[in-house]
Amino acid sequence: MVSRYAVLDRTFSAIADPTRRAMLEHLRRREQLTVSELARPFDVSLPAVLKHVNVLASAGLIVCEKRGRTVNCRLDPRPLKNAIRWMGRYERYWSRKLDRLAALVEAEE
Repeated sequence: MVSRYAVLDRTFSAIADPTRRAMLEHLRRREQLTVSELARPFDVSLPAVLKHVNVLASAGLIVCEKRGRTVNCRLDPRPLKNAIRWMGRYERYWSRKLDRLAALVEAEE
């Protein structure tokens, strides 16, 4: 079984790259895109795009299916939802700390 932290590591590693984030944004706007359609907006080679697609697929952020000679990709939001849920725990922690700091500063004024 893959640990949940390994899954988080792959998710954060995949979204650390601006090209991959842009690819996710394109897939968010359209339900499904071919690899060629994903490559179109970027000034990179098709092999480079395929490497990005493989990283996103390995992280579970996209699902790709081959139909004949065409590879269609679609977004899978579950890994991002898990990352958001994980970050939410820290958001609550830091929000409480910052609220207390703000109250302390206001009390001193």
